[in-house]
Amino acid sequence: MGIGAQDLKASLDALAAAHPPIAAALARAGYPEPRTSPRGYQTLLRAIVGQQVSVAAAASMWTKLTALVGDPPDPAALLAASDETLRAAGLSRMKAGYARSLAEEVLSGRLDFDALPADDEEAIALLTRVKGIGRWTAEIYLLFAEGRPDIWPAGDLAVQIEAGVIMGLPERPSERQLRALSEAWRPHRGAMAVFTWHHRRFDPGV
Repeated sequence: MGIGAQDLKASLDALAAAHPPIAAALARAGYPEPRTSPRGYQTLLRAIVGQQVSVAAAASMWTKLTALVGDPPDPAALLAASDETLRAAGLSRMKAGYARSLAEEVLSGRLDFDALPADDEEAIALLTRVKGIGRWTAEIYLLFAEGRPDIWPAGDLAVQIEAGVIMGLPERPSERQLRALSEAWRPHRGAMAVFTWHHRRFDPGV
């Protein structure tokens, strides 16, 4: 599961105490709700299914897929499914390949969600060895499913935009610039990421 409400609050309070722009943003938008996902295969498979499609399309594909391979999905059943079966669920040939790659990693034991490296970069490197899992997906998994407190998805466009807004920057920072800026927010960058998404949805006129 992700970072809990109490830990989110403690981290954001620590950031606010050290950084006046974050304190001002927190006063405006309030504390975010925790963002959590189940640990394990299901969450990463769902990320693959949802790549480059709308939320509604991803939900429809997921419903069809789980009807075919189980809910929660069984990696052995997915590997045994034919191309036609996976196409019937809406998966492209590329996504079907990614889903099978993930299932193979899990069934072989090469990817053990209960034994990921404690070091964040090592865990990201292990997850991104799976076809179809990029750095952003690995970071989101470690933040939402494992609640790692210092994960910082600096490649996320919304995080870039809103971090720039919160800090009063004249333009959206690049991923590289944002990673450099975020060094001052260690070890609370996971909470800061959750807050940027929350702040982006916040409308002071509501």
